[in-house]
Amino acid sequence: MISRLDLRGRTLSTRELAAVLPRPEQDIAAVTQHVAPIIAEVREHGARALRDLSERFDGVRPVDLRVPQSALADALESLAPPVRAALEEAIARTRRVHAAQRPADLSVDLAPGAQVRQRWLPVRRVGLYVPGGIAVYPSSVVMNVVPAQEAGVASLVVTSPPQRENGGLPHPTILAACALLGVDEVYAVGGAQAVAMLAYGAQGELPQDGAMLCEPVDVVTGPGNQYVTAAKRLVRGVVGIDSEAGPTEIAILADDGADPVHVVVDLISQAEHGPTSASVLVTDSTSLADAVQALLPERVAQTKHRDRVVQALGGPQSAVVLVDDLEQGLEVVNAYGAEHLEIQTADAARVADRVTSAGAIFVGPYSPVSLGDYMAGSNHVLPTGGCSHYAGGLGVHSFLRAVQVVEYDAGALHTLASRIVSLADDEDLPAHGEAVEARFED
Repeated sequence: MISRLDLRGRTLSTRELAAVLPRPEQDIAAVTQHVAPIIAEVREHGARALRDLSERFDGVRPVDLRVPQSALADALESLAPPVRAALEEAIARTRRVHAAQRPADLSVDLAPGAQVRQRWLPVRRVGLYVPGGIAVYPSSVVMNVVPAQEAGVASLVVTSPPQRENGGLPHPTILAACALLGVDEVYAVGGAQAVAMLAYGAQGELPQDGAMLCEPVDVVTGPGNQYVTAAKRLVRGVVGIDSEAGPTEIAILADDGADPVHVVVDLISQAEHGPTSASVLVTDSTSLADAVQALLPERVAQTKHRDRVVQALGGPQSAVVLVDDLEQGLEVVNAYGAEHLEIQTADAARVADRVTSAGAIFVGPYSPVSLGDYMAGSNHVLPTGGCSHYAGGLGVHSFLRAVQVVEYDAGALHTLASRIVSLADDEDLPAHGEAVEARFED
């Protein structure tokens, strides 16, 4: 069901490890040729294009592209009490963590009359994409909206695919989560066309009236399929994006003290997302590897989405990786740079401190990835495909800009004038120096 990769006795560089370790296959560049016309269609035809594209890709032509306030209220009213309580708890924990993330403004006095300040300013308007394909993700509403709110963003837009079974509106639980968070601008638009609408805005049904259905945003965040990812790549630069999210992945670094049942259920939990999900176990214990591979078929047979789990675990992106010891295991997981990394070893906290690349690290047997997906207070929008080598997960910082404020008085500038002129002349930009000297000609 899941392959085995034996790295024992092999000395490989980080680059060589990255090449041999299992990864989901995703060719975003190949998809962009199909996505570019969709973006152009939305830019040109606005609401009409959005309805046409929804009919083509979602099988429903929405009557209301912008979700009516009554639909948001009805969704919250009809939300099952246990789900509402769970969402409220998730919101509270996520808000507490993200409120603490906001960086402080700073001020540095370099000399009398010479000061540089740095202010953190929220972006004006953000568009938050919530998937709605083979699964429903109200938790993604929480993970996108809360950090934007804690950053102080004044204008928030959520968009999610329309569903035939919900009368052309997004899934009711998505709408209820928006209502709980106080988001009232929600659109029944999915896929690449949603990203185009957020980036460029969209005219209403009657362009001659000059009315906009949706004003453009400054930043687009949220996970999606390869078409959403390709669209985000194409509009990057017009707007900011969080990341090009690929298929979800879990890596587990475990020793012979790990409970094989814990390992098995955690591998399955990520495989449940879809056929391209990656589940990787890295261990120095052949007995654990044997136990996991023996237990998997029985547990998979019991799970609801067994077909997609079988495909994910049997795909080239999933494997049990055998290593000589935990030192080599750390080299492997650091080279892999997993979206989610669990540490199920002795002295797990110490081992976790030595991890240098991961979207999020889950320490010990009672910190499963599922906790982070919903209730930990951390964010589950994380870098995939090894992007954790240079990027982090979604947070308050994703919606902030650092603006530097420079304030010098005449005396402070005068003390530096000759040095500025020297550098300006050396760069053959004499007007730069003259702009300083002119202030002291008298």
